[in-house]
Amino acid sequence: MSAPDIERRGAVAGVTASGRTLSGYAATFGTPAAIGGFTERIAPGAFRASLASGRDVLALLDHRADALLGRTRSGSLKLSEDAKGLHFELQLPDTAAARDVTALAERGDLGGMSFGFVATDESWDGNTRELRAVELHEVSIVQSWPAYQQTEINLRSKPFENEPRNNNYLWLSTL
Repeated sequence: MSAPDIERRGAVAGVTASGRTLSGYAATFGTPAAIGGFTERIAPGAFRASLASGRDVLALLDHRADALLGRTRSGSLKLSEDAKGLHFELQLPDTAAARDVTALAERGDLGGMSFGFVATDESWDGNTRELRAVELHEVSIVQSWPAYQQTEINLRSKPFENEPRNNNYLWLSTL
């Protein structure tokens, strides 16, 4: 599928930095986002089928295919869906783009997270679109202004080792 056919959505995020692993939420469920002339929400379970399909999902910088940061096929990007949304964990490579992301994260300058998708099941209620199922193509670190106003992102030196995800870890979100 070519890039113009893929819809993209993003979210503002707070960032803390202490290493080369980026993690958090690329999308959250039930959060309204103003998209042009309509409002959009993501339903719980919207990513389930796409993740179960085993498709290769890319991690990009600003949706740019020439700024690859990782992918599920290699294991450098891990994605899962939980009650809150689409959780990701990204092992950043030693590339110029990843070094830039790390520097921006350490300063708190990143804009948030985003995702590229094709809607496979949606419903409309007046001016509100609900995404019930999507074919996920990529998640992106966004340096500027994404559409959704809530995600969580954290940069750390070590992956979680049998630690539950909860608010005791430096997860930040913009409300």
